[in-house]
Amino acid sequence: MRGGERVLERLLRLFPQADIFTHVYDPARMSGALRGARVQESFVGRLPGARKHYQKYLPLMPMALEELDLRAYDLVISSESGPAKGVITRNDALHLCYCHSPMRYLWDHYQDYKSAAGRLSRALMPAMFHRLRQWDVSSAQRVDTILANSRFIARRVGKVWGREAEVVHPPVSVSEFAPSSQVGNRYLWVSQMTPYKRADVALEAFNRMGVPALMVGDGEMVREIERRAGPNVEVRRRLSFSELKEAYATCRALVFTPEEDFGIVPVEANASGRPVIAFGQGGVTDSIVNGKTGLFFPEQSVEALCEAISRFERWEGEFDPAAAVANAQRFAPEVFDAGILSAVEKLRARGPMSAPAMT
Repeated sequence: MRGGERVLERLLRLFPQADIFTHVYDPARMSGALRGARVQESFVGRLPGARKHYQKYLPLMPMALEELDLRAYDLVISSESGPAKGVITRNDALHLCYCHSPMRYLWDHYQDYKSAAGRLSRALMPAMFHRLRQWDVSSAQRVDTILANSRFIARRVGKVWGREAEVVHPPVSVSEFAPSSQVGNRYLWVSQMTPYKRADVALEAFNRMGVPALMVGDGEMVREIERRAGPNVEVRRRLSFSELKEAYATCRALVFTPEEDFGIVPVEANASGRPVIAFGQGGVTDSIVNGKTGLFFPEQSVEALCEAISRFERWEGEFDPAAAVANAQRFAPEVFDAGILSAVEKLRARGPMSAPAMT
């Protein structure tokens, strides 16, 4: 249950009779709302080890999507961060794609993924991914309307698919967070500890400056982060939701080092009345107001982050928690709902609809 599943959950609230199509479905890991829906897997879900290693079946996913039978539907909503948009619909069907991102590993992050892959995968990737890019671009032309989750992703859609996209930000449960009168002196970092999240940059900056910090996350880098953490840094692999809310509300500031397509964590921090020190690229430029609800730093380097923390400590007296909370309201679930329904209404003028499907 991560960002994509939360979007799907919200779409299901808007279209409660919808059928859901996906490659791999593990009910035990889903919310009650998704477990109660009608879910159909593609043939990928029946392949050996698919629940744990579904990424290895990426080359088969375009074929699997095109084999789904969607003839019963005249509205299809695809939730796209992989190849979901590539389904084949009937000629009079309307297809709305909500794009979290075109497949990053095919495009601007390709060299990062390739360098981290094993020897056999590196040898196969050039030819395989060349074909996948061709399919990715051609299948994007099957979609009637594309919505992007940020201006950053709208630009990526234009660059790689040659399509225009309107922006509808993803839903964030901002009402579940609230400010605290007991703000502490610790900085907070929250994310998966994988290489592109740049936990290493945050840790080195905290160590170098000697500032108190709490780093929360699990992943392939967590043991290295735990080993290298100085006495001023506490590392927690996970927090309960109540602990996370308290950590947000009482931190001195959230430090956000990755370049994300949107990034829900900074919005949750603002909803908790706390400022954000963020790498100023990606979706965070939509969600954080530089100089008002947070500060940006220009590159993912220890030096740039240390300078930003020093700059923040001179600026923090100007920060207004109420302004941060108000800013976060722009991303409430009801705003997302209105954006989706508006896009569907525009499509509705093109023809009749019956029950929707989601992929």
